Amino acid sequence: MSFGNSSQESGGMMSEINVTPLVDVMLVLLVVFIITAPLLAPQSLKINLPKTASVAHDDKLQKISLAIDAKGEVSLESAHLSDDGLAEMLKERAADPQFQLQIQADEAVNYGRVAQVMAIAQKAGVSKLSFLTISK
Repeated sequence: MSFGNSSQESGGMMSEINVTPLVDVMLVLLVVFIITAPLLAPQSLKINLPKTASVAHDDKLQKISLAIDAKGEVSLESAHLSDDGLAEMLKERAADPQFQLQIQADEAVNYGRVAQVMAIAQKAGVSKLSFLTISK
């Protein structure tokens, strides 16, 4: 007495889904995201911000972060840019009236370099500019 058709069991197609490879891929992706998440944080660029008293800010504005490290290199939203590339990126975004540029300048950066970046932003049409610091 046979409970099943033996020809279907040996030669038929498998109808179950093997989830082991899917779990393996998902675990690898999870590890990759865990490793790269700290690199996406704003302070991952190793910028020592000056300490000041905190002030209120407007939450309605579209804020873009611009970082200037101790060497004077500029990065907009964690992407390193030259001065010309920065001017082009700011021209595209400055048309929006809700646009605000937030500058994070390292304590060790020369004031002249910060003034150059501010001039580039002004020339590109940026009208709202703020500096980010660490509150005391």
